[in-house]
Amino acid sequence: MSTAQPAQMMTFDDNALLAHLVGEHDQHLDRIERRLGVRLIARGNQVSIDGPASSVEQARIVLSTLYDRLRRGMDIDQGEIDAVLRIAPSKHGDARTPEAPLPLWQDQAPLKTRKRQINARSVTQRTYIQALRDHDLVFGLGPAGTGKTYLAVAAAVDMLMSGQVQRIILSRPAVEAGERLGFLPGDLKDKVDPYLRPLYDALHDMLPADQILKRLGNGDIEVAPLAFMRGRTLAHAFVILDEAQNTTPVQMKMFLTRLGEGSRMAVTGDLTQVDLPRGTQSGLKDALDTLEGVEGVATVRFGEDDVVRHLMVQRIVHAYNARDRDRAAAREALGAEPDPTP
Repeated sequence: MSTAQPAQMMTFDDNALLAHLVGEHDQHLDRIERRLGVRLIARGNQVSIDGPASSVEQARIVLSTLYDRLRRGMDIDQGEIDAVLRIAPSKHGDARTPEAPLPLWQDQAPLKTRKRQINARSVTQRTYIQALRDHDLVFGLGPAGTGKTYLAVAAAVDMLMSGQVQRIILSRPAVEAGERLGFLPGDLKDKVDPYLRPLYDALHDMLPADQILKRLGNGDIEVAPLAFMRGRTLAHAFVILDEAQNTTPVQMKMFLTRLGEGSRMAVTGDLTQVDLPRGTQSGLKDALDTLEGVEGVATVRFGEDDVVRHLMVQRIVHAYNARDRDRAAAREALGAEPDPTP
């Protein structure tokens, strides 16, 4: 059980960086205080930490990690603070010293886009970014809010800007596996765009609007429903398939075999959110089973602890997962058949 201890002091060697660490009106310290249950007071080039011993140690790890990020020339905001807060409790009690920063941003270059540089905000994201750089085909699996699609788009933009690929192709199954769009009003673009909006949103977070329009116009960036991929060979491109759990095995095989010379492919999805008719196997699940162990293929699985959106999203995902585990346990206790795997 944690016990209270005298306030601990941390000393920092750069007052200018410490001011950024503290945040305007101490907002960064306030956030750490609320999450860890400690009291932080900045005076001069020192920060005092008061609270239970285990929480004090976590606070020291958080502060040293954020300060290390600032020393590397990177900014910190609410997202980075939350990222370190998620990881620090799991590192409490290991061999690292309290002042040793977590290796979240060390020895890994950020993904560079025209608007911003993007770094990992969880250990799994770090693994995912490296996989996107090192493998021809990467499967990113996990719940909403873990950054699996956003980071794939960021990696694509980074490679386009650096000349490693010549174009970006973003795709999703529209509406459902059958892609029945005829009942919607408007022309084809009007029908398709709402289902591709998350991909456009990610692009707008990374590139100026005029650059997006220009690159969409000249074909450097293409956003299209999955049905438009049939019969094509996609060379020298970074190709992303989002919401892949809603493909059929036939569609998934068609998409994966579009991969051409000098191309990379990222396939993202959440196998707990399959919208296919009951009894229809997900093409994503089929591909994972079929391609296990194939050279050049990487699979990165995100969990509820990797959710990097609003803290409430993490709590919501946790609550749903807990409910599903309880239901599965209840069915098992009654001797009922489990739900079929997607």
